[in-house]
Amino acid sequence: MTRWLWPRGLRARLLVAFVLATVLGAAAAAWSSAGSASTALVRSTQQRLTGTIAEQIGTITPQLTYPPDQGALDRLRSAVGVNTLVTYRNLRSVDGTRTDLVTDALRTAVRTRNRLVTQRITAGGRPWLLVGTRVMITEPGGARVPSGIEVYSVRDLTGVEQQVDGLARSAAGTAALALPLAVLLALLAAGSVLRPVRDLRDTARRLAAGDLDARSPPQGADELAELTVTVNEMAESLQTSMAAMRRMQADARRFAADVSHELRTPLSTLTAVVEVLATAADGMEADARESAQLAITETHRLVRLVEDLMEVSRFDAGTARLRMEEVDVAGAVRDCLHARGWLDRVHLVAPEEIFVRLDRRRLDVIVANLVGNALRHGEPPVRVHVSAAREQVRIEVTDSGPGLPEVVLPHVFDRFYKADAARARTPGSGLGLAIALENARLHGGDLTAGNAGGDLTAGNAGGDLTAGNAGGGGARFVLWLPRNLEDL
Repeated sequence: MTRWLWPRGLRARLLVAFVLATVLGAAAAAWSSAGSASTALVRSTQQRLTGTIAEQIGTITPQLTYPPDQGALDRLRSAVGVNTLVTYRNLRSVDGTRTDLVTDALRTAVRTRNRLVTQRITAGGRPWLLVGTRVMITEPGGARVPSGIEVYSVRDLTGVEQQVDGLARSAAGTAALALPLAVLLALLAAGSVLRPVRDLRDTARRLAAGDLDARSPPQGADELAELTVTVNEMAESLQTSMAAMRRMQADARRFAADVSHELRTPLSTLTAVVEVLATAADGMEADARESAQLAITETHRLVRLVEDLMEVSRFDAGTARLRMEEVDVAGAVRDCLHARGWLDRVHLVAPEEIFVRLDRRRLDVIVANLVGNALRHGEPPVRVHVSAAREQVRIEVTDSGPGLPEVVLPHVFDRFYKADAARARTPGSGLGLAIALENARLHGGDLTAGNAGGDLTAGNAGGDLTAGNAGGGGARFVLWLPRNLEDL
């Protein structure tokens, strides 16, 4: 029965929650009203006391003689009541022990305002009302002037304070009784409304984590149920699209690997032919020699491109493996530069004998790509600095060119990316830095790009890099390799 009475629509549940909030607001208003009632009680009590004192003074003053003597002051004080002080010049009439509470501020206000003045104070832990006034007389001409008599009276407000405390306790008791019920209703409402939302949140997290089979069963027939159905349809569409994309990526990788493999044999033959052509090029006419040299260059470029494509296909297929051995990093870097004839063009700073277990061939590929990139696109001098710490080895390659522009830096490790379209025919395949990054990560290290004097940016083949300080004195690439890498 309760299930049928409870509203099923999200909007209806929100309205119920709003009504509950309104009820709690009304309780708060009641609390505020109690405070207002307390203020009104204090004010009315004050008005009653001051009215009584003013009436008592007004009743006795016509019977006094002026100037008054001590007896007249005593009669006036007796009419006002206990805790009263009446003064006239040097004469004083006092009754009670609380007249010492009369403040100088009250006396000054009475003498300057010529009317009844009140002041509330707390003394001895109890509230008091101080009332002061000057007795006015009417002259023969009808003008009201001060008679010189001042009346001060002190009244205890403890009873009023007790009534105020009673109102506060009553309001607190009412709020305390309403609080558990309000909390229970709020929890029920929140649970009813937010449970489907939590289910959708969990489903979204599973989808974000890669679980494309995640679904949320719709419950009821409200707006959240419709949203759940929509999210499930979206997940189904995403799963279908991702499956198709994976098939396309697998087909593309397989195609690149197959094409690269099939091209190796004819390229080997073509390479042999161009080598023969290269030996005979010197005896050719100028035009024929230029054409032969272009064919030789493009053939070598095609061979490198096929080799790079095969290497990339191994990374994509997850078949790339490390051949670990104990390697002197500084010596390996020096051998890499020597094998390519770069020692006279590159300034190498490296300590002796930094031994690390790694794949020597892949380290050679990384260094060759970084130094070759600096020589082709930067300006001399090109510097290679090798250093070691307890946890890692660092190889830094810098040049003295203009540096990496901000628009280039986020894409520097992208495959086939070239910063300048005019360099489309350069010897590079556009895969060198991407392969260097993959080799670094295969070792458990990383490769970063930036500018000398600027911040380094983490290598990322997806291109989501943070721009460094472009134009800050040449490009800088830094390779980090761990020293405790186990055999893979």
